[in-house]
Amino acid sequence: MLSATAAKAKKANATANLKSKVNKAPAGTEEVDDHPEIVEDESDFGSELDGEDESAGSDEEEEDEHEDEHDSDEGVSDEDDDEQNQSAGSGSDEDSDSDSLDSNAPRKRRRTSPTIDDIVAQIEDEEEDDTPVAPVKPVFNNVPSRIKKKQPEAPKTEKTEETAPTTPVPEPASTVSVPIDANTTFDALNVRPWLVQSLANMAIKRPTGIQKGCIPEILKGRDCIGGSRTGSGKTVAFAVPILQQWAANPSAIFGLILTPTRELALQIMEQVIALSQPHVLKAVLITGGSDMRKQAIDLANRPHLVIATPGRLADHIRTSGEDTICGLRRVKFIVLDEADRLLANSGKGSMLPDVEECFSVLPPPSERQTLLFTATMTPEVKALSERPPIPGRAPVFVCEVDTQRLAIPATLRQMHLQVPVTHREHYLHMFLLTPQNVDKSVIIFCNRTSTADFLHHLLRLLDHRVTSLHSKLPQSQRIDNLGRFRASAARILVATDVAARGLDIPEVKIVVNYDIPRDPDDYIHRVGRTARAGRKGDAVTFVGQRDVDLVLAIEQRVGRQMEAWTEEGVNLETRVIREALKVVGEKKREALLEIEEQKEVGGKRKRGKEKLRAM
Repeated sequence: MLSATAAKAKKANATANLKSKVNKAPAGTEEVDDHPEIVEDESDFGSELDGEDESAGSDEEEEDEHEDEHDSDEGVSDEDDDEQNQSAGSGSDEDSDSDSLDSNAPRKRRRTSPTIDDIVAQIEDEEEDDTPVAPVKPVFNNVPSRIKKKQPEAPKTEKTEETAPTTPVPEPASTVSVPIDANTTFDALNVRPWLVQSLANMAIKRPTGIQKGCIPEILKGRDCIGGSRTGSGKTVAFAVPILQQWAANPSAIFGLILTPTRELALQIMEQVIALSQPHVLKAVLITGGSDMRKQAIDLANRPHLVIATPGRLADHIRTSGEDTICGLRRVKFIVLDEADRLLANSGKGSMLPDVEECFSVLPPPSERQTLLFTATMTPEVKALSERPPIPGRAPVFVCEVDTQRLAIPATLRQMHLQVPVTHREHYLHMFLLTPQNVDKSVIIFCNRTSTADFLHHLLRLLDHRVTSLHSKLPQSQRIDNLGRFRASAARILVATDVAARGLDIPEVKIVVNYDIPRDPDDYIHRVGRTARAGRKGDAVTFVGQRDVDLVLAIEQRVGRQMEAWTEEGVNLETRVIREALKVVGEKKREALLEIEEQKEVGGKRKRGKEKLRAM
């Protein structure tokens, strides 16, 4: 190092030399060759990021126009892009103006003329610090492209998948292990002989893991949180102990079961009535789409068991008399089936306010047993297990079986099929007609009721045996359509997520995600409609060019990658071009015309009813 005096002298000489050079240079001339160590100003780096961000932002906005629902959650706004650009680039307003004017010039040849003070400061830094300056070139290598920006979590996902087999999923401290003895019988679980016989009549010979873990503890009087994959017998796990306790002490409104959908409530009611034989169980169904006056009469007659959706039961609590409320105040068991959906406190269509309304008239926790069952253990459900125990009661019993990495049945094949967005209907039509699929029972899931209605019309015109199930249909038609599908009168069911939870239809061999769900947990419930109770099944997800992020999120959640769909001897793209383009295009126009005619007829009927009411 130079002494202080020598350093000052050298600075003065360098400053004088630089001033003379700058003064000789014409205005606007770039002096970069004399100082090769002076690199591009950071404003150029910022402007490149600006260009990338603006392009990506426009792509994402275009994507949002084509997405189905939840667009506000997925897209990136212009304001967000601007904030990112300002944080990435450090150039001044003049620099950005210059970039916009000469954007056609090669960026690598542009240089910013440094000021005298900047160069002097750099010389001072070089003299006072012996640490070598890091090269700038690697910085530009780290600038992400637009493709990488749209998939920022892809490397992380791969890492997670690689470590998933060796990294165990942590379980709550209160979680218990389930008996692994494959020879365990219902008799060994202290189930009464008449219930064992009823189970045998339904071809249920051996208890599943969730049943082995929960039934004995519920019979002991403990509150329970049960988590298990789809199709593992959760309904039997709570129905058997409730019926056994009810048979020993039958009373009015002995149990209340809340479910998120009407179809699941109807299915539970049918199963509970079958299990209760030879006893006479009075059960009532309280769901939307049915006559409230008849339901109020049924509640006033003090049934043994009430199976309800939260919204309709909350309506009865608000409008019915004191007799209904008094009956609910004597409930001994309360069950939340699909508890993750019932307790979700955010998002459109949250049922939590109605659930809280129902709980407001129930007995206190110390005077009832509360049972929660779900296939996906969400934070809201787990939080209930961490509450302090009720004085005089045992802690909440938590039994988790296959709720994380094994939430998808091992017998389920998960596949993806890449399809162009503009020809999804064509690919669906030909997919349903391949030799392996032509005779199989299929559920097609859509994100919107309008899409489900359109596909129902289109597939019917293409001579498929098809029916539909979604929230816009009248309740009587929903029941009839589901009955047709159960009886195999219809081979294909086009549905929204109202059919994604709890429905047990053993004949279903294929689940098609025509639209990819936004929530990976919804994917788990959808594909759980097949491969139930150890049977084999296929789940095929249609993937468009904008669906990559959704697929990656699903694969990370379930811990398994989807394989590409293939069928020996079948080239789906060739079949679409040769056989489907013309015929599907024609039937698509017919389907859209039918839908418009139905809307016009429905509008006339609605106006006619309004006139009658006004008279």
